[in-house]
Amino acid sequence: MSAPDINTVDPAEIAKFEAMAAEWWDLEGKFKPLHMLNPCRLDYITRQIASEFGRDLNDPRPFKGLDIVDIGCGGGLLCEPMARLGATVVGIDAAAGNIPVARIHAEKSELEIDYRHTTAEDLAKTGAAYDVVLNMEVVEHVADPLGYLTACQTLLKPGGLHICSTLNRNPKSFAMAIIGAEWVMRWLPKGTHDWAKFITPDELFDLLEGAGLKPVDRKGFQFNPLRWDWQISERDLSCNYVTASIKP
Repeated sequence: MSAPDINTVDPAEIAKFEAMAAEWWDLEGKFKPLHMLNPCRLDYITRQIASEFGRDLNDPRPFKGLDIVDIGCGGGLLCEPMARLGATVVGIDAAAGNIPVARIHAEKSELEIDYRHTTAEDLAKTGAAYDVVLNMEVVEHVADPLGYLTACQTLLKPGGLHICSTLNRNPKSFAMAIIGAEWVMRWLPKGTHDWAKFITPDELFDLLEGAGLKPVDRKGFQFNPLRWDWQISERDLSCNYVTASIKP
């Protein structure tokens, strides 16, 4: 499947994240919910990569030799741990303001990460191909989900792994992601999320298949208010959830 000659970027969505770019590494700032979720995301991502490519997570650099691209990399919250695990990492973001923040933090952390201000579609047109495409909390912000996922598929090598997380569309996700995170806790500015653009797991599986990918797994990211942390759930995909797909 060739790279789609389309632009899936939503300028209004990009502007939201441009306005918050300086706060990516502030644990108590606007990205606090993402910092809280990140350990859970990394647990899922590392286990899926290790399983797919036969890597031992007890090794100090288990992902050495793997090429990984993180689409919508923001300040590098996923790129940096992937680089520490030995992968060759490219981080791309359509919001230009995120790139210098990510670069500076990587330099301070003494990590080599290739950060670029570009889109999945434009990167796909270069013929670049990766073992793993990370696509976390992005698909609900694009103008054309199918076109965007098709670009992600184009960026994968045959047999490559695509990991995509997003938000389910139901009353619970509206209560937690918008009323709770934006209105009550004020972790995020009001309007960060558009509930109408949230995607159900079945809808996402259909989109992934339409983009030429084979979905092989899905799990929930479940928030525990008593422990005040996130856990991977086999059954509860009612709010945040993640999928794994393979390029045939």
